[in-house]
Amino acid sequence: MAEGSTVELDRVLFVADGDKVTVGKPFIDGAKVLATAKQNGKGEKVIVLKYKPKVRYRRKTGHRQLFTRLGIDKILAPGYEEAKPVRKTRRKKKEVTTDGT
Repeated sequence: MAEGSTVELDRVLFVADGDKVTVGKPFIDGAKVLATAKQNGKGEKVIVLKYKPKVRYRRKTGHRQLFTRLGIDKILAPGYEEAKPVRKTRRKKKEVTTDGT
């Protein structure tokens, strides 16, 4: 996922708005989370050792998991629609006559 791209997560487990708390069973229908990808990278290295005694078998391998760090922009509870940007309307210019009226 490219950095700066937006993601919509629809499997929401828990939403709290002041005193109103909604818990999903397992998910909340209609709830969404809007997030932006902030960073891509690799996690810390995990070392895996394999060892068998008496046969001189030893293997050491490592693994680094890829990750994407997300920044949460909005949490939309069920029933709320995302606010769409309002399109500005252009006024029509008044017609100007040259005969002085």
